[in-house]
Amino acid sequence: MRDPHPFAGNPLDRGECERRDEEWIAAAERAAGSRFLPFSELEVLIDDHPPPRLAWLDGDRLRAAAPEIEPMLLGLLSGAAHFAVDLSRWPEAAARIAAERGGRFTDCRDAGGVLAGPETGILAQARSHLDWHRRHGYCSACGRPTAAKRGGQVRECPACRAQHFPRTDPVVIAVVGDPATDRCLLGQSRGRLSRLRLYSALAGFMDQGEAIEEAVAREVMEEAGIRVANVRYHSSQPWPFPSSLMIGCLADAATTTIRIDHEEMAAVHWFDRREVLLALAGKSDVLSVPGPIAIAHHLIKAWATGERS
Repeated sequence: MRDPHPFAGNPLDRGECERRDEEWIAAAERAAGSRFLPFSELEVLIDDHPPPRLAWLDGDRLRAAAPEIEPMLLGLLSGAAHFAVDLSRWPEAAARIAAERGGRFTDCRDAGGVLAGPETGILAQARSHLDWHRRHGYCSACGRPTAAKRGGQVRECPACRAQHFPRTDPVVIAVVGDPATDRCLLGQSRGRLSRLRLYSALAGFMDQGEAIEEAVAREVMEEAGIRVANVRYHSSQPWPFPSSLMIGCLADAATTTIRIDHEEMAAVHWFDRREVLLALAGKSDVLSVPGPIAIAHHLIKAWATGERS
């Protein structure tokens, strides 16, 4: 198994058995050794002094500032329960906690670039989880308000008894290489027009009833008009914005004439290996690629360095 990408490598035991016991969860929320990770408006509290790290708090300190918090169980580590808490309803309490701790609430993309690997995995779980609860407070079957159960693993409707579980959206992302010309295919979505040299791997959400290989072939055809062959899996990355699983692949080009989808893509081009290697080193005048926080960087690097998938 390859080294985990940022936002992977979560060391927590997610506590599947413990979640079934509401009394255990209630006791864990009060236990002296339990740890709580504060968020505010989906920004995470990190310690401001080096090295950057997640700013875990004990329960007494947190409840003193915001007594009505609803902790969401993330899992266990060394026997201690770890929770995420959303302080968005208590901005003054959030500011006071940050000041007392000597930390700051930080955008999770920025935090993912400075935290140690395992902590980014915890961050991905926590941010995705809290965001899902913020957006799914009502039953999709009958429209009534729902309540969190099993430590936040499910929301249950007290009216129709329907249960709703957090979802993860699978996304395929692929670098297509042309063995005949030693080039790879990279694109620029319309959302990146402000950074005219930034190109990335082609990506898109999987459809229902679709294999990974089929999704790669479809997305590349839709965005670039290129047929692919020999699609192979490389690695994956949780992407908590809001909650996707990036399924990274490499593929070979079966055709090379680009027919771009102008509604979705601003540009699609072939780049030779030398230019891609320069871009990875930050030395290209015509191309820049995503940084190491993104799986696209590692897929591009795998192609450019000839890494075997």
